[in-house]
Amino acid sequence: QVQVVESGGGLVQAGGSLILSCIASGLAADTYRMAWFRQAPGKEREGVSCISWSGASTYYKDSVKGRFTISRDNAKNTLYLQMNNLKPEDTAMYYCAADTTRPICPVRSWRDGLDYNYWGQGTQVTVTS
Repeated sequence: QVQVVESGGGLVQAGGSLILSCIASGLAADTYRMAWFRQAPGKEREGVSCISWSGASTYYKDSVKGRFTISRDNAKNTLYLQMNNLKPEDTAMYYCAADTTRPICPVRSWRDGLDYNYWGQGTQVTVTS
């Protein structure tokens, strides 16, 4: 049985940092891409970052470039999102997703959540000004 579980969210002041973690268990192999999405109240879900199966390729939403870093440890089946210099507009529920059908993040479509077949329940990030 596949389980995807996020952790690490919380309440932080603007300018602060958080590290999100996501453990994906029960998957047959580690040759799949993973991503972080977020959804703020009243807004659509949006792709934040994607990482290829090897970690060699990463993509970011423009507004988080230079502040967020995605990484993965395949030996631990764990995905990370280091978030620095957080802003109030980063407040959202953050979701981890895995796409076991693709090992890489397509440049033009990595943000399409419909392509990901496993999702976590989310972890809340709240940034106060």
